Amino acid sequence: MDWEHHVSQGFYVDNYKGNTMKISFLCSDPRHPINVYLSAWIQENNGQHEIELVHQKQDLSGGDLLFLLSCTEILTSQERKDYMSCLVLHASDLPKDRGWSPHIWSILEGKEELTLSLLEAEDEIDSGKIWKKLRFQVPKHALWNEINELLFAKEIELINFAINNFVSVLAKPQDPNIEPTYYPKRTPADSVIDPFKSIASQFDKIRVCDPERFPAYFDIYGKRYKMTLEKVNDE
Repeated sequence: MDWEHHVSQGFYVDNYKGNTMKISFLCSDPRHPINVYLSAWIQENNGQHEIELVHQKQDLSGGDLLFLLSCTEILTSQERKDYMSCLVLHASDLPKDRGWSPHIWSILEGKEELTLSLLEAEDEIDSGKIWKKLRFQVPKHALWNEINELLFAKEIELINFAINNFVSVLAKPQDPNIEPTYYPKRTPADSVIDPFKSIASQFDKIRVCDPERFPAYFDIYGKRYKMTLEKVNDE
């Protein structure tokens, strides 16, 4: 945390304990399912804090805490100075697996335990100091919406942690002895299913696909088909 910046702004950290804060959320995609969870959180906490949810950085109004969730825009150091702290929620055990959609790539690699990191935003992507990490399990049978529920619950938990520990958290640099790795941005081609391979061999690829925004699909007989996967009642 930039304590010199805090002092230059005329703030004293003790004044934040239990007081109203000005909090912003920036999520680039208005259709992203995290927005439902954020809206519910805002409704529950609006009486205690001044809160905004925006989808473009130009609409940010500045304040105490800025949370970046599924944000595709890069905020410059000058833009970040409009907040006391700018925090990123990233679903990997940093410095491993920086970059795009890390929880999706991890599940495709067969991982069942994922890590969510709360870190400070910096010029270099996903390189900031770590505030806290949480680990959670993703069962092999979980579909995209169930995966989201598990992930978003942990994101809300870290948001609450950041607000409740804003004045006392000791951010730690990422381990310099671990070589950072990077995931690429996913494209529609990453959701292509081979109709001539078994469902079992492609199950992870199918189950991570959001059927509304990034559906799994396959081409056959000169036509393209969208795939939707749902669980049925065992009874």
